[in-house]
This record gives sequence, C-alpha cells and structure tokens, in this order.
Amino acid sequence: MGGQTDLVRLRNLIDHVFSTRAQASGHKDLPALCDRLGLPQPPPQEGNTKAQRADASLAACPDRDLPAVAEAMLAAEALTADERNNLQDALWAGRPHIAIPTRTRRELAQDLDLGEHIRYADRFMALLDSVWVLEHDVFGEWVTNQPSLRSNIARHIIRFPGDWSAETLFEELGAFEAPHPRFGRFLEQLASAAFLPDEAAQRSYVEMANRHLQPVGAQLRHDGDQDGYPLFHLVGNGRGRGRGPRNLIFATLGKPDIRFTSALDNDIEIAERADQVLVYDRPVGKDGLRWHELRAWWQEIRQIPQGEDAGKALYDRMEACLPSNSPGQRNLFWLYHRIHRDQLDDAPALLPEIWIHWDPKSVRSRGDNALQNLRMDFLMLLPGGYRVVLEVDGLQHYTRSNGVEPDSSRYAATMAGDRDLKLRGYEVFRFGHDELRDRKRAQPLLEDFFQQLLNRSPQQST
Repeated sequence: MGGQTDLVRLRNLIDHVFSTRAQASGHKDLPALCDRLGLPQPPPQEGNTKAQRADASLAACPDRDLPAVAEAMLAAEALTADERNNLQDALWAGRPHIAIPTRTRRELAQDLDLGEHIRYADRFMALLDSVWVLEHDVFGEWVTNQPSLRSNIARHIIRFPGDWSAETLFEELGAFEAPHPRFGRFLEQLASAAFLPDEAAQRSYVEMANRHLQPVGAQLRHDGDQDGYPLFHLVGNGRGRGRGPRNLIFATLGKPDIRFTSALDNDIEIAERADQVLVYDRPVGKDGLRWHELRAWWQEIRQIPQGEDAGKALYDRMEACLPSNSPGQRNLFWLYHRIHRDQLDDAPALLPEIWIHWDPKSVRSRGDNALQNLRMDFLMLLPGGYRVVLEVDGLQHYTRSNGVEPDSSRYAATMAGDRDLKLRGYEVFRFGHDELRDRKRAQPLLEDFFQQLLNRSPQQST
C-alpha cells in the first residue's frame, strides 16, 4: 500500500530537527549543515539571527526535495528515537508497503516463541532499538522515577523469560497499532541474521510468520544471502509478484542466441549479437530495480569514468532499440523519463524490449506448445517483487495482410499469452497505439497512469 506523502507533516518534522541542530551550531557552521542535509544555502549572517537564517533556508526548499532532506537527516544526524521514528513514518507512509491487519499481527504474536531470539540478548535489544522507541525521555528513569520500557523488557523478557509473552511485548511496543511499514520492518528484523545468527532459527521463525501472512497476501521471502545467512524481505504474494529475477535480457531487436554456461547455476551467455543485447544479472532487492541502480551497472560494465554522464548514454542505448515504426512505444519511453525527470534516480527503471520467455525453437516448429509473447515492450520491477508489463498494441496485434484484415486468431494468441503471464506472476497493461501516437495528448494520460500505478495499494492488485 502507498499513498501521498504528507508534505506539511514532513516539513514540520524536518523543521524541528533542523532548527535544533542549527541552534546548537555556530553561524559559521550553518552553511555546512545545510550542505550535509541538501538544503539551500542560508542568507548571509549580517542582520540575521541563526533562527532566521535556518528558517529562510528551509522555506526555500521545494516540497519535492523534502524526502531527500529527511533521508539525509536519518543518515547523517544523531537523532533521538522519537525524531528518527517520526521522520521514518512520514517518509514510509508515501511509499509502497504491505498492509498487515491487526488481527493477523495479534495471531502472529500469539504464535511467536521468543526463546531463540533472547539467546542473543544484546542483539535482541539492538533489534528493538532499531525499530521502536524504548525511552521517550532523554533523562530516562532518573527523572521520571518509573522504569522505562527498556528496563521492563530487560526484566520481563531477558532476565525472567516467560514473565511477558510475545503478545504482551507487542502490546507494550505499540506494534498492534503501528503504521504498516514499521510493523513490516519489525517482521523483517526478527528474521535478520544480524539479530538472529542461526539459520535454523531464522527459517523456523519465517515458516511460522508466513502461516499468518500468506492468507492476507504477504510473505517473508528468501531474497539471497548476506554474510552467509539467508536474507528475508516482506513482499506481497498476490498477482503481479514473483521471485527475484535472475537475468533481465532487454534492449534487443532480434532474438538472442542464448546458451547455458552452467545449467546448475542458471548462468547464461549470449553467444551471438552480444553487443546488441543487454543482460542485467545483479540481484534485485525488495525495492525493485530503480534507475540509479541500472545506471550504476551500465557505468561499471561500460567502464565509464566517474563524472561522465552514464545516464544519458544508457538512455540513448535503450531508446535505440525501440522500433522506428511505433511512435506510441517511443513516446511512452520518452514521456516516462520526462514525467519523472526530477526524481528519476529513485524511479523504477523502465526496461524496453524485454524477453519474458525464451525458446530456441521457432513458433512454427514448436506448434501448439509454443510460448506466446516471448518479448514484451516494457517491464518494470516495483517494490515488493511486483512485476508490471506494459504493451503498446498496434495493428499487428489483431490484423493480418499489413493491417487490412482482422485476425481473430492472432488476437486470441495475444490474450492467451496475457493470461499465462498473469498466472506466472506478472500484471499486464495494454495501451492502444492511437492513445500514444501524439506526444502532447499522451502526456496527461501517462502522468495519471503512472501516478496511480506507483502509488496504489499492493492489495488492490490481488
């Protein structure tokens, strides 16, 4: 699920953190603080107080830059747990995430045995510290004369196991009412080897959690390894979601000559036309494949020096593969990058001419068992393992004889291929070529489409 970021709330939270840091700094340190946080430079010191300079800097920051400023604060500043969580909640609310109902949370907690986690008591407390606020008052028990939540957990969970059940712990943490992204992060951290360095215990917890998560369209999925231990991420398991891809073969006009160099490891090689085929073979994580990751890969494999515009070269290379006789397809590609130009780094990469299936035999020789729709116009890999195919349908999709005669069998084959894709974990969106033929008319249509696609709830697609 994802929605619009509450920019008013986010600006107020940033203002609180920034004002506090600005007041603790000297006048001469304020420009460096603004640089570190990605804020506009403050006005000169002459005739202005520190507060006035800080206020002017933040006021000059456009709304679109606020998420990046918040991220910089989270990465660079020594925040209190309250400040950290407030900023995170405001940021995460506007991003795709998995909704876990309260009943599911409670039933999962009732089934959770914390015994393996508390074997690593220091790590377990660090886990809780990374997600929750265990002490609201900076002076703690010394001022309030009341045990903090941290002290209660140490007593009732660590020192005297069994005093509190996992359900009681969740209640005290506020986990049952927490925003969905925070609860999802908590589930992931409970599966993390950083806090539970025992693979058997990790898998036992994940198996238990998934019994409760799968009925509501979610799962903790094994997404590779880290430091020798399995790595798990919370993802949706409904339509449009699948395993992490191994190889992305895209931006080619012809059918690639593929062979396995290791069938056991699924290692492939493009035997011919390798210079005309792009193969992205890096892991795709829970955030999907974003433009900045694709650009970094391109820069490395092409050995483009730092400072040169690798993004422009990559865009040109992908655009070159688009068919010249499909203005609609070229317009979709151009408009997607124009619409997201101000936030392109974090936007999902739009992969053109993507191979979804591959068969070394021709459709004619394969006959009735031939795979349909081997190559699609575009693919997007979104957060949570969500896969979206975009197709621009021209006359060739439903006619023959150069568009003169309707061809119901060709149309039926296209629809059969769509059904197969959906059953395999993709969601397919088709545009009529005439919708996109004129770039100016297509822009508002695509702006609305991508806004709805990237902001909608994962549960809406199941």
